[in-house]
Amino acid sequence: MSLTYLEAIVVGAFQGVTELFPVSSLGHSVLVPALVGGRWAQDLNVSAPESPYLAFIVGLHVATAAALLLFFWRDWVRIIGGFITSIRYRRVRTSAERLAWLIILATIPVGISGLLLEHLFRTVLGKPVPAAIFLIVNGFVLYLGERLRRRAETVAVPAVEESADDRLARLPMGRGVLIGSAQILALLPGISRSGVTMVAGLLRGLSHEDAARFSFLLATPVILAAGALKIPDLTGPLGQGIHGPILVGSLASFVSAYLAVRFLIRYFHTRTLTPFAIYCGLAGVASVLWLTLA
Repeated sequence: MSLTYLEAIVVGAFQGVTELFPVSSLGHSVLVPALVGGRWAQDLNVSAPESPYLAFIVGLHVATAAALLLFFWRDWVRIIGGFITSIRYRRVRTSAERLAWLIILATIPVGISGLLLEHLFRTVLGKPVPAAIFLIVNGFVLYLGERLRRRAETVAVPAVEESADDRLARLPMGRGVLIGSAQILALLPGISRSGVTMVAGLLRGLSHEDAARFSFLLATPVILAAGALKIPDLTGPLGQGIHGPILVGSLASFVSAYLAVRFLIRYFHTRTLTPFAIYCGLAGVASVLWLTLA
């Protein structure tokens, strides 16, 4: 397999945006090459067991996680500091300490599930038609989440102004773990990690803005760990001959992810998941029709 620079830039930019927009990056990584067809469908086959495309995807994930770390660097300084003080003084008292343990506990379920199921789901379901079907399901989940959130108990807003991290730190640990566990569904190509996590957060009483922020904070260690575990693929046989495209694609992913998270944090301050639900439904149906009838 060869990977052209054009393929690397296009797929890298799609990865950075779709990893954070609630529309499934893995689903788009499967669908975009299949819909373009020809050499793209041959070069960019994520379901092949030993495809060099996997090494490329690793680079994109690391770049996306780096963009999230850069955007939320102040939050992560507080969170890491909270973890250190919690260990040092054997306590979970401050907002930073609670948020640190909340993120750790909430990422354990998806971490274990990813190690056990990622290869199976990717090779069995990482094909265009299943990805398109799951994209439709993702749209339905987003739409249903918006409808059901009106019945969910909202988190009481205190009289004194709080930072977003302080509000998130007040989440009960069990509720936070439940929200984080929703990321397991994103192992299915077409189901969005940020989308299902946001829906879970909305149904547990978070605002759109806080649900988005918590989703991005939860996603950062998961994406980074998934990329780090497979970094040997970049230097091994799978990465041979495509280091240049990997670098260019990763840069495109980094830039697009940073711009995407900036946009979404502002967007969810006043808006909802409904437009993304409509997009997923229409894009999924159109993809199924194109792939089965064309």
